[in-house]
Amino acid sequence: MGGADGAWPYAGLISDSAGNLYGTTAYGGATSDSCSQPEGIPEGCGVVFKLNTTGKETVLHTFTGADGANPQVGLIMDSAGNLYGTAPNGGTGAPGVCNLEYSGCGVVYRVDTAGAETVLYSFTGGADGGGPAAALIRDSEGNLYGTAMSGGAFGSGVVFELDSAGTETILYSFAGGTDGGTPIGGVIRDYAGNLYGTAYSGGIGTCPFSGCGVVFKLDTTGDETVLYSFTGGSDGGMPRANLIRQSTGNLVGTTSLGGVDGVFGTGGVVFKLTATGTETVLHSFEWGTGLYPSAVIQGSAGNLYGSAIEGGACGHGVVFKLEP
Repeated sequence: MGGADGAWPYAGLISDSAGNLYGTTAYGGATSDSCSQPEGIPEGCGVVFKLNTTGKETVLHTFTGADGANPQVGLIMDSAGNLYGTAPNGGTGAPGVCNLEYSGCGVVYRVDTAGAETVLYSFTGGADGGGPAAALIRDSEGNLYGTAMSGGAFGSGVVFELDSAGTETILYSFAGGTDGGTPIGGVIRDYAGNLYGTAYSGGIGTCPFSGCGVVFKLDTTGDETVLYSFTGGSDGGMPRANLIRQSTGNLVGTTSLGGVDGVFGTGGVVFKLTATGTETVLHSFEWGTGLYPSAVIQGSAGNLYGSAIEGGACGHGVVFKLEP
């Protein structure tokens, strides 16, 4: 189960100008004692792979645990062809701090065009954060921005920046209260350098965790503004996915629960949020139209496209389009 070529590719792909595709698998690769899995889960710590235009795979890097483990999100690429990503497990941190089954609290890594990996940062699970589970973004100066689900000053996750030398700056530590907590999705950036994202917990509402999650903005000085706090009702609750930002400045995203059935019913919503924090639910999911939507993308005509992992005619998920 899960050979040297990898197993369980959770994340989306990126392509280069020649049409080659790049992605990650959460498991598989060369076996490692650091990533021994329970029965039914493929062995191995995961891989970074390349597919050429004929479908031939090249494994660019196989994770071993000390250099990261179980990457579950996509990659980004710089102009030189280097790939950057996060792995929520592994690294050089102490065992049991972030995950009882693994040493380390995750890494940010780079894989060059020859397949050589460099760990740019290894999280400790302390004030620097732990468990980075979202894709990165990169600015014109080569700085990387992302989130970590745990750690920070209050143990509820962080938004971080890494410079080109791998020096981390904590831009914000979530307190887990009305400001949000447990950021699972990543951040996006506007032209002024403000960052926008979601936090899975915190805020208001009566969801299974403390609060039903928030949409937040961080300005360039690190001051947070909660743009919207979900209630877990018809407005949605517990957002997990990245946002997109429209040319009008509106933010569009999804929640994993809430909607017409409420937070303890299944569903989730696609929502739009204005710059002043007014929410419009664009679609509320039920069994027939899918459950637990992922992030959306926007086409040139303004249509939104995404997927939901369960529900639909056969119960195994859907790909959907929402018209403006």
